[in-house]
Amino acid sequence: MAVYTEVSAEQAGSLLAQLGLGPLVAMQPIGSGIENTNYFVTTPEGEWVMTLFERLSHDQLPFYLRLMQHLAQRGLPVPEPRANAQGGLVQTVAGKPAALVNRLQGESLDAPDLHHCRELGGVLARMHLAVADFPLQQPNLRGLPWREATAPVVRPHLAPADAALLDQEMAHQRELHASAAYQALPAGAVHADLFRDNAMFAGLPGRERLSGVFDFYFAGTDTFVFDLAVVLNDWCVDLDSGRLDLPRAQALMSAYQAERPLSSTELRLLPALRRTAALRFWLSRLSDWHLPREASLLLPKDPAHFERVLRDAAERPWHADV
Repeated sequence: MAVYTEVSAEQAGSLLAQLGLGPLVAMQPIGSGIENTNYFVTTPEGEWVMTLFERLSHDQLPFYLRLMQHLAQRGLPVPEPRANAQGGLVQTVAGKPAALVNRLQGESLDAPDLHHCRELGGVLARMHLAVADFPLQQPNLRGLPWREATAPVVRPHLAPADAALLDQEMAHQRELHASAAYQALPAGAVHADLFRDNAMFAGLPGRERLSGVFDFYFAGTDTFVFDLAVVLNDWCVDLDSGRLDLPRAQALMSAYQAERPLSSTELRLLPALRRTAALRFWLSRLSDWHLPREASLLLPKDPAHFERVLRDAAERPWHADV
């Protein structure tokens, strides 16, 4: 992620000693993303990812880290946090809450094809099934209350047509969230940010397996169909036009439903939840673009992409037929 906090070799070495991982061999900052500070760390025991949390507090972190631990221990391709001698997963580095997880092998993809979408659909469904006995609860911190607070802050920066779109979508979201059908949707701990750059594949071309799902630090308790909508809006969308690519969407949905069939209500509300997911990321990118934070490697993402995705989801709703 963006490097907001510089970490010295001595500070990293102190963390590694606490976790029983031996001396620091190498450390490299990770420059992609915009939320936390991340470094690749190498020790004699292996390769790790060290994260310093710039917005989340010590009290909020157990939900994310225990969720990762829960999924990893159930055989899903999720990095597992390293515990200290007392069993704690939340550490402190440079005065910030921090965690260390094992580094998974593989590479992220810029252009996923049908095979990759099928791989992801199956893993996503298994993740949703695996949290049935996960005991912790935490609201999605980018849910409706956050959108209600963020929309009036970014609205003055918008052109009239975009401000009208924002007003329309906020009204749509209020109506959706108040409906009995929405409130009855199956829910649990979800990733909520599973973009193509938060997953990795390894193996021969055309036969790759999904080897890693990571960056759970937007996770929260939300509907499973919202999590699915987030994935569809990234993995199955044309990056130039923002339009849904139907073959990829159908491949992902078929693989998902082979593991966890969606209810009729989930299928009916999926088009509306695609709008919810698009609005959530349009707002966060508008905030990052117009109200940036300082960071030595900060690269805010263009909000125009999710404006296009949102317009497409609203104007051409897709009803899955699988």
